[in-house]
Amino acid sequence: MSNSGLLPPLLFKINENLLALEAAVMEFSNWVEQRGSSDFADNVRGALTALDRNEEFIKMTLAMLMTPD
Repeated sequence: MSNSGLLPPLLFKINENLLALEAAVMEFSNWVEQRGSSDFADNVRGALTALDRNEEFIKMTLAMLMTPD
C-alpha cells in the first residue's frame, strides 16, 4: 500500500477516536450535571455541537476517499 493509500484509513481512525472522545466528554458532562453544575454541562454540550455539525461531512468525505477509483 502506498503512503497515499494510508491516508483514508488514517483519517477514518482519527475520526473514530474523535467520536469516542465526544462520547466520553458527553458522559462526563452528564455526570457533572447530575451533581448540580448544569451551567458547566451546558457549556460542554455547546462546545460539542461543532463535532455534530461536522460529522456528516467528515463521514461523506471519508467514504469518498475510501472508494476505489
